[in-house]
Amino acid sequence: MEPTYSRSIVYYIYSMEKTAGKRRQKPQRNQQKHATYNNTSHLISMSHCHPILKYTSHDSFATSLVSVCSQFSRGVYAIFGFYDKKSVNTITSFCGTLHVSFITPSFPLDGTHQFIIQMRPDIKGPLLSLIEYYKWDKFAYLYDSDRGLTTLQVVLDTAAERKWQVTAINVGNLKDERKDEAYRSLFQDLENKKERRVILDCEQDKVITIGRHVKGYHYIIANLGFVDGDLSKIQYGGANVSGFQIVDFDDPLVSKFDQRWEALEEKEYPGADSKIRYTSALTYDSVQVMTEAFRYLHKQRIDIARKGNNGDCLANPAVPWAQGVEIERALKQVRVDGLTGNIQFDQHGKRVNYSVNIMELKNNGPVKIGYWNEVDKMAVTKSDVFPNDTTGMENKTVIVTTILEAPYVMLKKNADLFLDNERYEGYCVDLAAEIAKHCGFKYQLKIVGDGKYGARDAETKIWNGMVGELVYGKADIAVAPLTITLVREEVIDFSKPFMSLGISIMIKKPQKSKPGVFSFLDPLAYEIWMCIVFAYIGVSVVLFLVSRFSPYEWHTEEYEDGQIQTNESTNEFGIFNSLWFSLGAFMRQGCDISPRSLSGRIVGGVWWFFTLIIISSYTANLAAFLTVERMVSPIESAEDLAKQTEISYGTLDSGSTKEFFRRSKIALFDKMWTYMRSAEPSVFVKTTAEGVLRVRKSKGKYAYLLESTMNEYIEQRKPCDTMKVGGNLDSKGYGIATPKGSSLRTPVNLAVLKLSEQGVLDKLKNKWWYDKGECGAKDSGSKEKTSALSLSNVAGVFYILVGGLGLAMLVALIEFCYKSRAEAKRMKVAKNAQNINPTSSSKARLSITGSTGENGRVMTPEFPKAVHAVPYVRPGMGMNVSLTDLS
Repeated sequence: MEPTYSRSIVYYIYSMEKTAGKRRQKPQRNQQKHATYNNTSHLISMSHCHPILKYTSHDSFATSLVSVCSQFSRGVYAIFGFYDKKSVNTITSFCGTLHVSFITPSFPLDGTHQFIIQMRPDIKGPLLSLIEYYKWDKFAYLYDSDRGLTTLQVVLDTAAERKWQVTAINVGNLKDERKDEAYRSLFQDLENKKERRVILDCEQDKVITIGRHVKGYHYIIANLGFVDGDLSKIQYGGANVSGFQIVDFDDPLVSKFDQRWEALEEKEYPGADSKIRYTSALTYDSVQVMTEAFRYLHKQRIDIARKGNNGDCLANPAVPWAQGVEIERALKQVRVDGLTGNIQFDQHGKRVNYSVNIMELKNNGPVKIGYWNEVDKMAVTKSDVFPNDTTGMENKTVIVTTILEAPYVMLKKNADLFLDNERYEGYCVDLAAEIAKHCGFKYQLKIVGDGKYGARDAETKIWNGMVGELVYGKADIAVAPLTITLVREEVIDFSKPFMSLGISIMIKKPQKSKPGVFSFLDPLAYEIWMCIVFAYIGVSVVLFLVSRFSPYEWHTEEYEDGQIQTNESTNEFGIFNSLWFSLGAFMRQGCDISPRSLSGRIVGGVWWFFTLIIISSYTANLAAFLTVERMVSPIESAEDLAKQTEISYGTLDSGSTKEFFRRSKIALFDKMWTYMRSAEPSVFVKTTAEGVLRVRKSKGKYAYLLESTMNEYIEQRKPCDTMKVGGNLDSKGYGIATPKGSSLRTPVNLAVLKLSEQGVLDKLKNKWWYDKGECGAKDSGSKEKTSALSLSNVAGVFYILVGGLGLAMLVALIEFCYKSRAEAKRMKVAKNAQNINPTSSSKARLSITGSTGENGRVMTPEFPKAVHAVPYVRPGMGMNVSLTDLS
């Protein structure tokens, strides 16, 4: 026997809108109403159920609940309806107590609630995925308290974990009569705070009507009906708008229903002239779920009408319906395809395995760019999303902001003869042309009005320069030597670096110093010369001692004169002979004596090896030091700058270099920043040209800190009087900038990478830096040029020669006087103080004429004959034996 159902199904449509909003919500309410009627026939034809439709408002909700309770004792299988923040607790308690299932398209609830079947999928997962995709780390969240705070709480928890900056604003308490004014004030406050990324989890139509829709703003509509709102007012305003769509109008099932719906008479079915909203689609699917549940019970021949009591909500305590669990189980087991996609529930009555389309607003209307589900998370299926969109670029002229800065952008000499982009030349002009060619768009170069790169004012928080033009929607892209920094990355997007660089030091090129008089000493440091002197003395002393102690260094000299011989042991290496031997060896000259013993020869050999290496090294470097004119720089690094006060230094007044020093925590750079900030007169300049001019006119008393690329370029320009000293203080890069979320970001980024791989970027740099340079090749200053030595190069050698000759004459005079006096004393010759003694006279005559006699004969004084002994070497002897002539 076929089961019968004595109870009724109550479709309880509960409007969450107040009276003031009923007129605006009438089409949506009618859609929900007629979607319910449209699907009721299937349920009635399948069973003997009687639908009861009742509408209520906030004020009559308690009365309606009593009415439903009275109907409950007469037989109710399930309740369909909406709830809000005020009624949700009452409804969940009512249904849980009486075991009656409540099917609702309202916002999902947190936690577990028995007998609540939630048709609306949770939006928290798709919303967080979209925020991460856009890489938002700072945004405003506008919410309506009537919609619940569950989504906001999840966003705030995630923000705390990932260090996002979220400004949560409750717009649910705004009074109806002053809503427009309140919204305008709200958006003006957001504009002042530069909050241009906004999540709308509130009254969408009002925000769309009043909100700012200019370029630079980006909205995410946090509901499942992106196409439900009137987006025509913001479609062409320039703002980016993203959201989610649960109803896929490309789905055949939806298309079929939509055709039937739009075919209805609009007079009889108000709202039939527009596409079905997602809440109405959820209403339709709710009825379909109940239909499938009762169909399942019918197939299983479960006669729930005769099981247990009917329940009584008016009893004290209330009596639950015994068959309510069977109904709930059947509802949770439903799996069907509806207008909102796959409909499936978990054990808590929440939607699972659903898919949500990701939508973005284009000039031609809403466009699906991807989808989100629990398995794949967010999947982008089209390349024309905001970060990558180039749709319509072929017919749009892109405004390229840049700055006049050689060699990046310069006016041609005959610029007046050209128009638009043809008036400019330079590295960035060529780069912009290459980027446009690869991305396929037309562009127009626009010089930034204030001539600045871009910095944020500390007081007003307003951006200036090229960054400001991007932030405030005055330009589409910036192709300029714009440094990639953290503070700029917070408000604009950068491409991959097209040039790497760092902060460097520019000074006026010092005059080349000519070699000094004693520059021949420069090949070796003065410490080495001192060590050589000490080594020379040490070797001489060691040789003297070794010769004294070694018995093989002593020998007998024989003097031959007739038959008389005498033998005595002698040693040739006294202290003066040792010094003479060491000096001769060092000068690579010969000497009439040499060591005889093995120990003495070891000393000599080691000394010869030492002198070989030293002299060879000296000779190898001597030519360079005598012929190359060197520049002596007063500073060589940032440390040299920081520890002195004679040379002032500064940066560009508005730019990344100044920001680097201001934010640096390194002690050296912090010290430099303290000096620059307090220096009088100011060391900051308004333009790079002013900084370079200041360096050239300062006579070496001002150093300019700027990017290394610009430093290298200026070094190659006439009058060639500046130079880069030291290494780079940091490492960074120039990037092409676009507004946040710009459609140009990805294609420009890919173009830069392609140009880098093809070597185009290197060719452009060589073209504008070195091929057009005016000071010779890049490394020409380091190449030695062959030149003749001048007298100044070797003057010191002549000075030493003249000094040595003079010293020799002085020493000879001293020897002469000393020897004459010694001989006079020995001969005990007393002469008058006014007369020259014969000995001195004869010595002087001998020194001048070579003889002491009248006829030139050499007169031999009566000195001991041994003094004039002539050594004679006996042949065949192993050692020399001297014979003394006593005649």
